[in-house]
Order: sequence, then C-alpha cells, then structure tokens
Amino acid sequence: MSQLSIKKGFTLLEVLLVIAIIGILAAIVIVALNPNKQLGDTRNAQRKSDVNTILNAVYQYDIDNSAMPGSIPTTSTAVCKYGAGPCGALVDLSVLVPKYVVGIPFDPNGATASSTGYMISVSTTDNRVTVAAPNAENGATISVSK
Repeated sequence: MSQLSIKKGFTLLEVLLVIAIIGILAAIVIVALNPNKQLGDTRNAQRKSDVNTILNAVYQYDIDNSAMPGSIPTTSTAVCKYGAGPCGALVDLSVLVPKYVVGIPFDPNGATASSTGYMISVSTTDNRVTVAAPNAENGATISVSK
C-alpha cells in the first residue's frame, strides 16, 4: 500500500494575491487620509492661534498705553522675530514681551532667521490692526483684524 502524502500550506499564487489585496487597501487608506493635507491643516491651526495671539497682545498694549506700538506701519510688513537682533525694515514688537506675550510666535514653516513669517499693518482710517499669515497652506487665507 502506498501512502499519499498530503502537504498543507499556501500556493505561491494565493500568497501573491493576498499581498496584492493588502497593497491596494493600504493605498486606498493613504489616499483617504492624505497625510500632507492633515499636516497642513495642523500648521494652519497653529497659524490661526498665532495671529490671534499677536493681535490680542497689540490690543492689550493699546489699552494699557493708550497708543499702538509705534512700529506698526500702514502697509502690511513682516514681523521681526523676537531676539533675532536688529529688525531693520521689519516690525519690531519686542515691547509686547514679556508683559503681553511670552514671546512673539512664529510661523511653523514660513519663519526665517529674522522674520516670524507673519505680517502686520494698521489702518489709517479706523486704526484697525490686521495680522496675517501669508504662508497658509491648502488654499487657506488666515488674516485677523480688530
């Protein structure tokens, strides 16, 4: 009598088919989650918080001193990074530190060695201050006026 040997396992075709299905599902999940968009949205949330922080600090200074910080121009100008040295043509808001804000916030991606990446201006007609984040991602516009 001959014994038939029965081998248990998967064929090469079955293994390749499972790997292909897992690959397709992984690609669908990555496209659905879109990590670049998620990271951009996270940085935009930080930018929104930062422009509000700068604007609130400027207005608290205005309330306490009955005047805006003298360095805010009427045209949109970049804000100088706190402690970066001479600001030159950039807006110096160092008078706000540390009483009104711990430090001048800076853009998660758009900051340079001397600039925070945020822009500020004051209107001559109604004395409204506008702080903007020109490096916003995913087509967002981040600008706050008060």
